[in-house]
Amino acid sequence: MALLAAGTLLLALTGCGTDRVAPADARDDAKGQAGPVDCRQAKCIALTFDAGPGKDTPHLLDVLKREKVPATFFLLGRKHVDRYPDVVRRIADEGHEVANHTWTHRILTDLEPDEIREELSRTQDAVARITGRKPTLMRPPQGRTDDAVASVSRELGLAQVLWSVTAKDYETTDSELITRRTVDGAERDGIILLHDIYDGTVPAVPGIIEELKARGFTFVTVPQLMAPAEPEPGVVYRP
Repeated sequence: MALLAAGTLLLALTGCGTDRVAPADARDDAKGQAGPVDCRQAKCIALTFDAGPGKDTPHLLDVLKREKVPATFFLLGRKHVDRYPDVVRRIADEGHEVANHTWTHRILTDLEPDEIREELSRTQDAVARITGRKPTLMRPPQGRTDDAVASVSRELGLAQVLWSVTAKDYETTDSELITRRTVDGAERDGIILLHDIYDGTVPAVPGIIEELKARGFTFVTVPQLMAPAEPEPGVVYRP
């Protein structure tokens, strides 16, 4: 499935008024208990997967379960959530964070507010029907967001989550390259972007986990990375 035109992943914040916050800053400004992992003390990193679930997602979940690694899944609605409801249910049941990546992967900054709302709300509703809970996080396709996207996201109770490192796994099936790109870009309080729909990605995950654990990283979900702060709807979070 080709989600990225001409193999290009873009990151754009085109609305000057859109709030942007580093997850670590939100966390450090908050009061209270962080939960089972305190990323103010631990060397945390969040592993995230976009545009699934797909045929390889069950195997990915097996790997994450074996390695005791939580992840955040930004799910695509059409032909994914609606095609693999049992996998969506398993993602939630096994303690991963279920998040929103729109219904059809349209670029939200090209749309009118009603169209943005439909792209996000359809996936919200589909996930809720399966898991009993609407997502609180979303990732705009290609990272493109602006004030209109922020406004609709706020209305729907969705914080926006971007990333600090991507392996560009949409342009290669070389699992070793995906591993190397991910590991080389990893940093404390980072957010890794991968796609569980591309052939080279899931085979790369065991090596990514092994190497980052060896470097002292603790894997967390995006909400755990921010705890004790809670993601604020509409705000863009980017390490």
